[in-house]
Amino acid sequence: MADLQVELVSPERRLDSLEADVVELPGSDGDFSAMPGHVPTATTLRPGVVKIRVGSNVHEYVIAGGFAEITAESVSIMAERASPREEATKEMFAEVRADAEAKVASTEGLMKAEAERELNEIDGLQRALSL
Repeated sequence: MADLQVELVSPERRLDSLEADVVELPGSDGDFSAMPGHVPTATTLRPGVVKIRVGSNVHEYVIAGGFAEITAESVSIMAERASPREEATKEMFAEVRADAEAKVASTEGLMKAEAERELNEIDGLQRALSL
């Protein structure tokens, strides 16, 4: 079935480019899945795990936020930072957390609340991945 073209990139590298059946995304407003025929959507992504399903295989990537553009035929994911799940380390989370803490310290009002939410999501993701 795999007829959804998926591209996952970060500023450092292209992480994946393949045909998939389903892509599970950590959207800013909640997790959701993109499948062939999906309504065109652009969304921001929160820290979480992107799962790209190809048949019975699942490719998992840890991201530190970003955005996705979805069409009926494709999903383009531009992650702020990303790595294959098996390459995620405590050191990577320490860097991401330090950036998030700096953002909390340098913002006010609603932007500060959003930065604090992102910091909490990073901490929760790290706990969920047992890192």
